[in-house]
Amino acid sequence: MTWILIDRRRWAAFSALLLLVGAGWTWAARVPPEVGSLSLPPSPRAGFPAPDFALSSLGGETVALAEQRGSVVLVNIWASWCGPCRAEMPAIQRLYEADADRGLQILAVNSTVQDSAADARAFADELGLSFPILLDADGAVTRAYRVQALPSTFIIGRDGVVRKVLYGGPLSEATLRAELEPLLQEAP
Repeated sequence: MTWILIDRRRWAAFSALLLLVGAGWTWAARVPPEVGSLSLPPSPRAGFPAPDFALSSLGGETVALAEQRGSVVLVNIWASWCGPCRAEMPAIQRLYEADADRGLQILAVNSTVQDSAADARAFADELGLSFPILLDADGAVTRAYRVQALPSTFIIGRDGVVRKVLYGGPLSEATLRAELEPLLQEAP
């Protein structure tokens, strides 16, 4: 009988110790309040804020994605040697000409780390592109956006959130229009 009583006391003490250790671990492993209250981290996925960037344009100006807030932004990552990139650029230019006044902004990011500024300029001149051509000389944007194929297109809402990711191409004007039109109809 004493043996059973001692076992029950040991078991109760062990259980209490286990509960205390568990409570301490739970408290120590909690998410700090300052982290838990932050917004979603930037990610190149639909539903997440678009990773910000600032790049030099062919004209020498610095253009930042954050400056485009309030506009619908199409970020197209491309290279001059890419056949599908060449095939879809005229459609992107037509959309820009038709909808720039409705709040459409095009940021054509040349993956200059795989290309050259001279080839990007020749490409833009040949196709008569009038939207900003940005140079990703060190590949930072290509990495931040986790580009898997060229071209890669990211459609960003007026609130700075990625709405659609389209890898590969060429994308048709109709496909792009179907993705952009609902966002362009939203109030700025």
